[in-house]
Amino acid sequence: MLLDEHSDPVHNRTVFTLAGRDAALVRALRGLAARSLDAIDITRQRGAHPRIGALDVCPVVWPTPDLREHAREVALAVAEQLASIGLPVFLYGELATAPERAERAHFRSGGHAELAKRMESGELEPDFGPGWSHPTGGGVLVTARAPLAAFNIELAPGASLETAESIAAKLRESGGGPSGVRAIAVKLNAERMQISTNIHDPVAVPLARVVDEVRRLAAAEGTAPARAELVGLVPAAALEGYPDDVPIIGPDPRDRTIESRLGGLDRVVG
Repeated sequence: MLLDEHSDPVHNRTVFTLAGRDAALVRALRGLAARSLDAIDITRQRGAHPRIGALDVCPVVWPTPDLREHAREVALAVAEQLASIGLPVFLYGELATAPERAERAHFRSGGHAELAKRMESGELEPDFGPGWSHPTGGGVLVTARAPLAAFNIELAPGASLETAESIAAKLRESGGGPSGVRAIAVKLNAERMQISTNIHDPVAVPLARVVDEVRRLAAAEGTAPARAELVGLVPAAALEGYPDDVPIIGPDPRDRTIESRLGGLDRVVG
C-alpha cells in the first residue's frame, strides 16, 4: 500500500512511503527500483538534493521497536534483490559494515560520477551487487531504521544562500546543533532559501525544537523562519508543541503522521 508520496521540482526527487508484509514489500521495492532504472538516467538527472542513483536510498523502517531486528532482516533481503537487477548496494546506518560508512554523506560526496570513480579505483566496494556503478542507475543506499523526520524550513524572503549555509552548518549535529540533526541549505529561487533537514530521532528532538534552533540562528543573521514542509510521514510525537507562526504547508500535518496513515490502512484491509 502506498501511504504517501512527495515530489519536489527543486530537489527533483520523489519520496514514496510504502507499507506491506515481508515478501510483498520486498517485491514492491524491487519493482520500484526496476522502474526507476527504466525511467531515470542519473547521468542526465539534475536536482538540488545530493544523490548517488536513480533509486538513491531505500530504508526499511520499523514502526515500533519490537520490529527492529525483523526490519534488519527485511532490509538485507531488499539489498539482495536490488543487487540482482544490477545495482551496487551500499549498507549505511545500523547496517553499515564500517564506522565510516554509517553516514549517507560518505557515499554521496561528489554524486554519482564520483561514486563511479571511487568504485573503479577500488576505494569503495559495494556490500551487494556488481563492483561497478550502474551506467544509468548509479548505486543505492539501504538500511533499516526507526522513523525519522524529513523536515524543511524556509527562511524569510531575501535571505542569501550564504546565510542559509551558515545556519545549516550550525544546525547540524556536527556543528553543535541537536543530536541526530543533518542539514543542508537549498536555493529555491533568487528570493527563497531553505534549510533542508533530516532529524534522526524526531521524538527526542521534535520539530518545534528544530524550529527554535533555526529561529535563534536566523536571528543572528538578520532573518527568520517563515514556513516549513514535511517530506513523507513523521511520528505523531514529533509534532508536539509545534509553533503556529511557522506554518507547515500542504495538508494538515496531523494527517501526515505514521500513526494516522497506518490507522487508515487498518480500515482499508481490515
